[in-house]
Amino acid sequence: MPGLVLRLLIGALGLWLASVLVPGIVIQGVGTLLLAALLLGMTNALVRPLLILLTLPITVVTLGLFLLVINAAMLGLVAAMLDAFTIAGFFSALFGALIVSLTGWIASWYIGPSGRIEVMVVRSERHL
Repeated sequence: MPGLVLRLLIGALGLWLASVLVPGIVIQGVGTLLLAALLLGMTNALVRPLLILLTLPITVVTLGLFLLVINAAMLGLVAAMLDAFTIAGFFSALFGALIVSLTGWIASWYIGPSGRIEVMVVRSERHL
């Protein structure tokens, strides 16, 4: 359970950064931000794999760059579900999805598969 909450907060951080950095993304209120993070996680878990499978030929032809369009579509889908979350257009969704993805990617460096924060300690031993 703590891992789920931590990943939800990381998604919310990514969405908040996207709303601050990308001019066309507006999220009104903390409740909307948390609900958008939850819905984005659910759409990424349920809808995104099906969409990737259906668009596999174009993804291969574009060497994976079409995945950015799929991420933007997932962000747009979440914005369509919430009235207090608006995206101005395709490029706002594309840059917003890029920021959310980068935030999650950087955070995954510090979070293990169980959802806990992991710290690696390196000890050097002196040999005499």
